[in-house]
Amino acid sequence: MVVAGSVGVKKTARIVYLTLFAAASPVVLSACQSDPDIDITKLTGETEPADTLYNQGLANLNAGKVGEASRKFEAVDRQHPFSEEARKALVMSAFTNYRQGRNEEAIAAGKRYLNLYPGSSDAAYAQYIVGLAYWKQIPSVTQDQRASQQTLEAMQAVVENYPDSEYVEDAQTKMRFARDQLAGKEMQVGRYYLERKEYIAAASRFRVVVEKYPMTNQIEEALARLVETYYAMGVDTEAQTAAAVLGHNYPDSQWYADSYKLLQSKGLEPRENSGSWISRAGKNLLGV
Repeated sequence: MVVAGSVGVKKTARIVYLTLFAAASPVVLSACQSDPDIDITKLTGETEPADTLYNQGLANLNAGKVGEASRKFEAVDRQHPFSEEARKALVMSAFTNYRQGRNEEAIAAGKRYLNLYPGSSDAAYAQYIVGLAYWKQIPSVTQDQRASQQTLEAMQAVVENYPDSEYVEDAQTKMRFARDQLAGKEMQVGRYYLERKEYIAAASRFRVVVEKYPMTNQIEEALARLVETYYAMGVDTEAQTAAAVLGHNYPDSQWYADSYKLLQSKGLEPRENSGSWISRAGKNLLGV
């Protein structure tokens, strides 16, 4: 009984010892060269210096291997988070993700860079990449235009925060496109209401275009639709004012010709009421 008990105790102690050893020594066990699951190249890669990984990323990028470059830059950020190479790699991660069409990842990397290094020399570029990634997601005007609004805000930050950067000109181009999209969406919804004779709802949409997006390619139609909408509602002074502002700014427009003809059918003509919101908004148009 004593011998059996001793053997049992020793066996139990050995099991406990092996269990504790296995739990406390995963690195030792995993590093054993006899383990068939060991990938020696991965173990070596994890210890590569920050500058080596970063330069490998640049080399891959120059060779057109964007995906591999992205992985190298992410490795720098992950393995050497406080190095100068990590700062540069983060903005390069934003760029390579954008190049691969991984827009959300590009936005996340760009925003993270801006949070960590807002005053750095690459901050303007990071902000620009964020704007480009939003811009790439802008859908057709019939769909939700959240990406257009996000593009507008991101590119506005480029223009306002980094006015001397080389990205300002293209940022302004992207902003114009985003505004056109936002205005186009308002026009689409406004026409929908107008066709259904929901005039108040239609007028509110066309008003948004005139007040918020006066420099877009939608402005002529917006003013003409206001003429049509107010005419249908019997609010003649507003219809006349919309036509007057339209004619003053775009006298050769077909939209003005149609609006003028519509007013004449009722014995009216374009006449601006200086107290109208349309007249005040008209001051923001070209030619006023």
